[in-house]
Amino acid sequence: MGLFIVTLEQPGSGLNLAIPKEAVDTGLAVGGMSLKGFLSHTIPTSIAGAMADNEILQIVVFSMFFGIGGASLGEKFNTPLVAALDVVSHIMLKVTGYVMYVAPLAIFAAISSVIATEGLGILLNYASFIGGYYVAILLTCLVLLAIGYLVLKKEIFRLVSLLKDPVLVAFTTSSSEAAYPKTLEQLTKFGCSRNIVSFVLPIGYSFNLVGSMVYCSFASMFIAQAYNIPLSFAEISVLMLTLMLASKGIAGVPRSALVVLAATIPSFNIPVAGILLLMGIDHFLDMGRSAINVLGNGIATAMLAQNEGLLEESNEEDGSQQVEA
Repeated sequence: MGLFIVTLEQPGSGLNLAIPKEAVDTGLAVGGMSLKGFLSHTIPTSIAGAMADNEILQIVVFSMFFGIGGASLGEKFNTPLVAALDVVSHIMLKVTGYVMYVAPLAIFAAISSVIATEGLGILLNYASFIGGYYVAILLTCLVLLAIGYLVLKKEIFRLVSLLKDPVLVAFTTSSSEAAYPKTLEQLTKFGCSRNIVSFVLPIGYSFNLVGSMVYCSFASMFIAQAYNIPLSFAEISVLMLTLMLASKGIAGVPRSALVVLAATIPSFNIPVAGILLLMGIDHFLDMGRSAINVLGNGIATAMLAQNEGLLEESNEEDGSQQVEA
């Protein structure tokens, strides 16, 4: 949906930004990544080399195999391994947080430089970008509701009513994690089995990031349009697939979508400097993607509970049955 709207609206067209010299030195004139190149770069030769070269997809593949291998060791070895990795992950999140503390200075400088060079007219492009992005978000919400209606029927409206509060929490705080406790409570009140909610919702928070994917597809194409970088259908398809794989498990990372973009778009000869165009308005964009992430995970959990036959029709009926008993 994000790709469709950004291609239709073309919010980055007309900016005609100059490609940074450092991007040209990396070989921008060379053709973008092909499907063959994508497959050949999927399996890492060395995890150290993948990290040094910022090959995000290779890191994801290695992480999957490492996780599978770790899970096969048994609880005796798993417990200290998980504890150690958990500490490392929290350290890295802290480091990312420190970087984000000084990010506003870079954002101010970047936006000031762009406006001074390109004029106030660029603000119209920002308005076009934000408007188009939220159109894509709303259309995606309608698609999610339509899919949910096929399984939940009229109960989808009661579910949306219950999820209203956690969605608003996610929207105002720009954090789907902040809405997690309320989402769990409301899904249980809706009638979902506690076991289903406790299993599906955490997985959804790591892998079912609908809003993040809408944003990543929209933002990556906006940057390409701003620098007048043409992408073939094959390149766009591979870019979307790479973003989808790279976005898994990023829910707890500050400015996670920007981190994924910074790691992914250089492989497609799109200047990473273009992300500075988005950092100044990222908070307003993050509000929308956090809200739709909560809605999508809530609908997915309720649908699975319905399919598994573990969805009660109403809380009131349960209460009356308990009173009668």
